[in-house]
Amino acid sequence: MKITAAVSRAGRAVPGLEEVDLEDPRPDEVLVRVVATGICHTDVNAHQGRGLPVPRPIVLGHEGAGVVAAVGAGVTRLVPGDHVVLSGNSCGVCPRCLDARPTYCREAMRVAFGGARLDGSSPVTRSGERVAAMFFGQSSFATYALAPARSAVLLPKDVPLHLMGPLDCGVITGAGSVLEAFRLRPGQSIAVFGTGGVGLAAVMAARLAGARRVVAVDVSRSRLELAVELGATDAVPGDAGADQELRRIEPDGFDFAYVTANVPSVYTTATACLGVEGTLGYVAPPAGTWVPDTGFLLAGGRRLQGIIGGSANPHTLIPRLVEYWRAKRFPFDRLIEEFPFGDFARAWTETASGRVIKAVLRMPES
Repeated sequence: MKITAAVSRAGRAVPGLEEVDLEDPRPDEVLVRVVATGICHTDVNAHQGRGLPVPRPIVLGHEGAGVVAAVGAGVTRLVPGDHVVLSGNSCGVCPRCLDARPTYCREAMRVAFGGARLDGSSPVTRSGERVAAMFFGQSSFATYALAPARSAVLLPKDVPLHLMGPLDCGVITGAGSVLEAFRLRPGQSIAVFGTGGVGLAAVMAARLAGARRVVAVDVSRSRLELAVELGATDAVPGDAGADQELRRIEPDGFDFAYVTANVPSVYTTATACLGVEGTLGYVAPPAGTWVPDTGFLLAGGRRLQGIIGGSANPHTLIPRLVEYWRAKRFPFDRLIEEFPFGDFARAWTETASGRVIKAVLRMPES
């Protein structure tokens, strides 16, 4: 079928909208009419060639939400008309997948960034030209997307589908880190470094979990003000005085530090604020050289923990987050600014600049 997709090509400042051809779903796949999709900084980094390389040209996008339009012959769990969000892809057969921990699938990097199915095929072409797709198993910067049925999370039909896409990545990463990876308990403390979409989701989840102290650290005053509105007990400017202020707030150190930035000095500050047996969780490696104080870590039984996708099972956590949102306990929609799909370049530019926390593209049919 003919669809419209934002195609990332070498030399382009921003992916451009093009008409491309999309295959029919294979037996284990679903075809989804995309209603809306979020823009994540992972999309921006992939387009700009930072981090893990992706093949070009490619259709990016991995925070898609939509309506099932067709299902493959082997799909029994979903039917046309179902409302879904598309989580990250996984192989479905490795030990981590079988343990319902798909974010740590042994094929995770290949199915996320390889631009193809596991068999090497791409479902997208343009006038005979192969276009890489299946980015995170979906490539949802498009009016329609193919995805493995196992990665489609069923949603109730009475929730606003156009708001749900960010649950796929940014929101589940921040909230899952607190609720699943850290398993933060009532009365514990956390310092969140970086108040973009992931960090603010962590702030909301920490309050939801009953944290005694939730401290947001950032260089942006407006982001810090929003963090306090969303549940942070304290806001600390991310300047040279941050270390001292964090020690004043929590003299014995924090149970958790959560880093969403990649600045090495932030990692140093986050490590130094940990209490005995505290954990520093991070979602992206530091840029450049950073050497942790291993003596400090050892002496207090402190640890570093890398976290992908919030260490969460999307099929269980996303429905919980939807119910928290319905109960007005997890207002992640306050992070969202909507853009028409045809205004892709502006949404992309304002995401890359940091003006918008979470841009969501709405398709023409929605």
